[in-house]
Amino acid sequence: MKSCYLRAAMKLLVTGIAGFIGSHVAERLVGRGDTVVGLDNFDAFYARSMKERNVSSLRGHVEIVDGDIGDRACLDALLQRGGFDAVLHLAALAGVRPSLRAPWRYQLVNVVGTSHVAEAMVAHGVGRLVFASSSSVYGNNTDVPYEESQRVDLPASPYAVSKRACELLLATLCDLFGLSASCLRYFTVYGPRQRPEMAIHKFARSITRDEPVTLFGDGTSSRDYTYIDDIVDGTVAALDRAPNGFSLYNLGGTRPVALAELVVRIGRALAREPRIVHEPMQPGDVLRTWANTARAERDLGYCPRVNMDEGLTRFAEWLQHNAVD
Repeated sequence: MKSCYLRAAMKLLVTGIAGFIGSHVAERLVGRGDTVVGLDNFDAFYARSMKERNVSSLRGHVEIVDGDIGDRACLDALLQRGGFDAVLHLAALAGVRPSLRAPWRYQLVNVVGTSHVAEAMVAHGVGRLVFASSSSVYGNNTDVPYEESQRVDLPASPYAVSKRACELLLATLCDLFGLSASCLRYFTVYGPRQRPEMAIHKFARSITRDEPVTLFGDGTSSRDYTYIDDIVDGTVAALDRAPNGFSLYNLGGTRPVALAELVVRIGRALAREPRIVHEPMQPGDVLRTWANTARAERDLGYCPRVNMDEGLTRFAEWLQHNAVD
């Protein structure tokens, strides 16, 4: 998306800057002339070396603070410098299945951490927040495509619970303290730098090594896969164009793909034949995701541009030069 109006450069705090989405968003912001300060604790969920590689192009252009959203003093020290126009809060413990092993930690990091971020913003007069939520909040809702107005009170994993709790918290803080918060429900983001435990990255590594690809379920479950560039478009548009107050937006690719078909397409992008084995459906998994993006189209000008075959081709090219052990 291209802006049709002039805008002033902003000073922004990006939490989770060394992550998959955070590093891409920060690059876009720096590229358009914004001043970015990044915060990341380089959590050991996956290798620090990968996260350092994510931000290698940002070094020298962005101040990156090694700190934690759970540390209120750290957030205060950053925001009390003054001059910040907004916070893009992308830091979180991610992953549905890992959250089954440590439900308490997901609530502590994601919910309490988000509370610290929002409270520090209020204390230091920073009025606008863009928050990375998740399509997982919809659970196993059978009414598709998902709309932001649907009830989402039956999430299927502790990770999903944490994201929904953050949405509710931010809605309350907006009402009480005049904060403006846009919660973006990301639908299965993929592309260069995708986390190594996510399906596309994991499947691609297995296919490249001629190892079997394990599918949980019969292969008919589907996801609304969204290329990283489209997610960055929507995230930056929310920063620039979302209305004041509290808002919710789906950011998805709008074209769900079945799991079995996904593996075939990854194999095609890699020019290799996948070998598939099936295992039972896993707890916490949902049968489908599918975004209705009409609200984001109307308010943000959001329009996903990268189709799955093109996105997988770009990912395969990146993977060839960025092998993960």
